[in-house]
Parts: sequence; C-alpha cells; structure tokens
Amino acid sequence: MSEILKTGNNSEISAQEFAEARALALRAKRASTQLARAAGSVRTAALRKIASELRVPAQQERILAANLEDCRAAERAGVSDALLDRLRLNERRLMALATSVDEVAALPDPLGTIEDLSVRPSGIQVGRMLVPLGVVLMIYESRPNVTIDAAVLCLKTGNAALLRGGKESRNTNRALADLLQSVLRQSNLPEEAILFVDRPEHSFLYALLKQQGHIDLAVPRGGESLIRSVVEHAAVPVIQHYKGVCHVYVEESADLNMAESIILNAKLSRPGVCNAMEGIVVDEQIASEFLPRIVKSLGAHGVEVRACVRSLKHLAPLEFPHVRAASEEDFDREFLGLTCTLATVSGMDEALAFLDRHGSRHTEAIVTQDYASGLRFLREVDASCVLVNASTRFNDGGELGLGAELGISTSKLHAYGPMGLRELCTRKFVVFGHGEIRPS
Repeated sequence: MSEILKTGNNSEISAQEFAEARALALRAKRASTQLARAAGSVRTAALRKIASELRVPAQQERILAANLEDCRAAERAGVSDALLDRLRLNERRLMALATSVDEVAALPDPLGTIEDLSVRPSGIQVGRMLVPLGVVLMIYESRPNVTIDAAVLCLKTGNAALLRGGKESRNTNRALADLLQSVLRQSNLPEEAILFVDRPEHSFLYALLKQQGHIDLAVPRGGESLIRSVVEHAAVPVIQHYKGVCHVYVEESADLNMAESIILNAKLSRPGVCNAMEGIVVDEQIASEFLPRIVKSLGAHGVEVRACVRSLKHLAPLEFPHVRAASEEDFDREFLGLTCTLATVSGMDEALAFLDRHGSRHTEAIVTQDYASGLRFLREVDASCVLVNASTRFNDGGELGLGAELGISTSKLHAYGPMGLRELCTRKFVVFGHGEIRPS
C-alpha cells in the first residue's frame, strides 16, 4: 500500500489512517455480530441502565462540567447563538434525554419481527424479517445529545455505532461515551458495540467512509457543507439531510388565530433546529388582513422578515422597519435564527409550485379549514413530513412516536423522515417449508 492514498476528489488519506480506520471498523463489525445475537431483554435492560445513569447526580455533574468546558471554548471561538444552543446541556436537558431513553426502551423490540407472511402456490410460506443493518457511522456537529440518541437506537436494534462528533463537543461526547461503555460492560454486552471516534481530522473521517463491507451506513447530521463533504467522499451508503427549509402555508380558509400561533411556535420555540420554520407562504385572498398582523407579531419577538414584492405591497415600510425585500436566494436559505421569508401566492397551485421550487423535502405545513385542501396538500407536497394545522416542530422522532431519532432523512432510500427503530433495520426474506422442492 502506498504512503498516500488518493480519494479521487482532491483529498488524501495516509496509508496509516486507512489501516487504523479499517481496524476500528472491524472492531465494530465483530461487536455488531455479538450484539445482534444478544437477547432483546438484555439490550433493553442496558437502555434502562443508561437512563438511570443519566439521572445520577454525580454523572450529571461530570457530564455538565465537560459540557461547560466545551461551551466556554465555543464562546471564545465566537460561534453563533444557534450553534451554542445546540451544544449546551443542563440538568433539564439531561433529564429529558433520560426520559427519551426510557421511551425507546419501552418500545417493542423490532428484531426478528416477520412481516408480509404469505403462502405461495408451491406451498412455501414467505415473509420478511427485520434484522440489524450492522455498523452505523454517526457523524454530527455540536449536538451532544446525538451521542445518546444514536447509541440507544443502535443498541435497541442490534447495530454497532461509531460515534464521530464535532470538535466543539469533544469533551461532552467523551464523557457520554464513557457512561455508555460502562453500561455495556455491566450488561455483559460487547463494549465495542459503541465506539467514540476521538479523531477530529477530516482525513480520518474520509478513511472511515471508505470502509465498504465493514461499515454499513453513514448518517451525517449537521450543516449542509458537512453533509455534502460526507456524500462526496463516501464509498458506503449515506442517509442525506442537506437542510431544513420548512414552510407554513396559510391557505385562504385558515383560522388566522391558529395560523399565528402555529407560525410563532414553528419559528420561535427553537430557531436553530432543522424543523424550525424558515418561510411563510400566504394566500393572496387573506394577505391584506393577515400579513400586517403576523409581521407585527414576529417583529415583537425580534424576527427579521424578508418579504417578496407582492407581500411588501401589504406592509407599510415605516410601520415595519424589521421587514426588507427578499432576494431570490433568501427563499432557499436555512437561517437557523431569528429570520424568515414571506411570500404571497395566488391559491394552492401557486403555493405547491413555490414549495416544489424552494422546499428542501424536510417539513411543510398548511393551515386550513378546508378538508379537501388539507388532503390535497398532504398528497401532493414532497416532504418527509407534511402537516395540517400543526407546527413544523412536530417533525421529530420523539413527537412522532419513535422514542428518539438518528436523524431526519430527506432522501428516499433507505428512509424518508425521522429514523427510528424500524429505519435502523433492514428486511431479509425468510421461507417456511414442508419439504417442498422446486420442479426443474
């Protein structure tokens, strides 16, 4: 093997890095085989132990001390408020994380479930059995809660997890990984079923992404540039989620009180997350009444509004100094902060065309009192989650009943939307016979 390996896209991996990445992937692969064969009750008991440990005051103190160190370093580096919010942990968030782990533990074990069982003319019975994917490489930025979410979902489904967090949360992730591996040891499960990748170099990540046959799936969670880089360098399958440009469409029959409440929640509850609303689309028939009202409400909460030309006609500049003309590029942006776009359209057809052009296939919502309009929106909008009369913030694994999520896929293979337990399984054919043979 040469000292430097070319990746084919102007990046280089040293032979040593490739070998180290291969060794790490092989350790995870061996552990995944053992984990998949462990009893479901043992895996579930380990999850309950993780939840219990997250509630122990001494563990919380250790994790929060590591997190404080990361947050202080991030503040010195001048990171954005949105990134800092994703990074920061506190006792309330740790308790919520423990509750989420308990919820996953309480869910039915999907492994071994046989679906679509049918009898063929030959007499054999054919079904599809849920089985683990194998080794999941999780690549994420800033959110240390992903360390726990990814680990528990993989444990529940018999998958080994390689956890490669961002450098900004390195201390927190290490503390959480120590907790996880301690629980694995106590549970007599393979410790290497969860491996923390404490290597921040991009070249080592690229080496991991080349481990075909040893890593079965890569799941990147973070900014668009991270995800594009992972896709560019990967030789293993990748679940893609480029960005969350989510909209609320206020249809002409909408209850305007409801619309205002949904928009404010979708934008303000956590502006820096991927299911936060980034754009408002309003029907022309109600624009003169609703636009001044919603823009005033958003302004009162410090939200800058970037409006299309048609929307600006309904807004007096002196009355709304926080409104400015939107550029075409604004409508494709994920702001992840207190900024949103505003567009006025002439009816459902134009609204659907607008979402086709500017949506990111993440989350789209409609506010309407018209049943047919709601059903048409559900049927025709291409997004991983489509909502009628509800906030975009509900596109979340916990809120949708998955317990937790590994990420939200905006590609359609192998999953679309939040990835929970079933999305971390694949299905193999199983056949029950009674001595049948196939005629020649």
